[in-house]
Amino acid sequence: MGETLERRILVTGALGQIGMELLDALSSRYGADSILATDIRDSNKLESSGIKFHKLDVLNKEEIERIIQKFEINEVYHLAALLSASGENNPELCWKINMGGLVNICELSRNYKFRIFAPSSIAVFGSDVIGVANQNSPLNPATIYGITKVSGELLAEYYHATHDVDIRGLRYPGLISWKVMPGGGTTDYAVEIFHAAVSGNRYTCFVDEKTTLPMMYMDDAIRATIELMEAPSENLSVRGGYNLACLSFTAEELFQEIKMIIPEFDCDFEPDHRQRYADSWPDATDGKQAEIDWGFKIHYDLKSMCYTMIQSLRQ
Repeated sequence: MGETLERRILVTGALGQIGMELLDALSSRYGADSILATDIRDSNKLESSGIKFHKLDVLNKEEIERIIQKFEINEVYHLAALLSASGENNPELCWKINMGGLVNICELSRNYKFRIFAPSSIAVFGSDVIGVANQNSPLNPATIYGITKVSGELLAEYYHATHDVDIRGLRYPGLISWKVMPGGGTTDYAVEIFHAAVSGNRYTCFVDEKTTLPMMYMDDAIRATIELMEAPSENLSVRGGYNLACLSFTAEELFQEIKMIIPEFDCDFEPDHRQRYADSWPDATDGKQAEIDWGFKIHYDLKSMCYTMIQSLRQ
């Protein structure tokens, strides 16, 4: 498959936080008629977009295969997953969805030779990684979600090395976006706090003020995703999950930056069970390998991200 292929794209889990923004970017780049969005939920959100929608359970391999055949799919963005905080409430379901869906996609790619994007996460790291996580830091996750992501990275490396499947992945940090609310992740506070600030509400943050995590504005994450999928295959030295350069700030620093724009905003810090997951993750990630292999650099810093989030939400 060449890098200039005419793309016929399938997106699973398309109604999630990443999926909705990825659909917009893919549509702008390749045309709405080249995309089929799928999710286990029904949707009328895409009616005006020109993007086709099909209800799909990623555990139904036969239905995925039917879609791939019917639409002659040659590229799959496999976003369907149960996230960290939700996964801890139902570890069996988290494993079933996150691993079963990925295996189905990889197995079908063996036969139909489509390119795959399968995201990983900073949740692959554990508390033994102090400070900055490097590309080859140990992977000892503390959550079932992180365990599925480590397993997914190993599956990606296996299917590429053994079955020549062109699969690619990123270790997404916490993603911050104004367009779609997050869906059950440990870093959700970094989105919820903006909505509270713009709405004039006091916010209660579920991690403590000193919690530092790798974060990224969604525009950078979407650009990283598409740039990785357009990169020549021979340039890639990682298949399971590239670290990305990202933002790193405490919850208190985020609050103070927002307060610079909205002085009347106030925030309380009352850690709950999600604090344990946050404590198991690194403060930052080293994205040198992604920059070397396919040239990725982050565009937004904390100040520009906060300004853009608040202005966008106000509008």
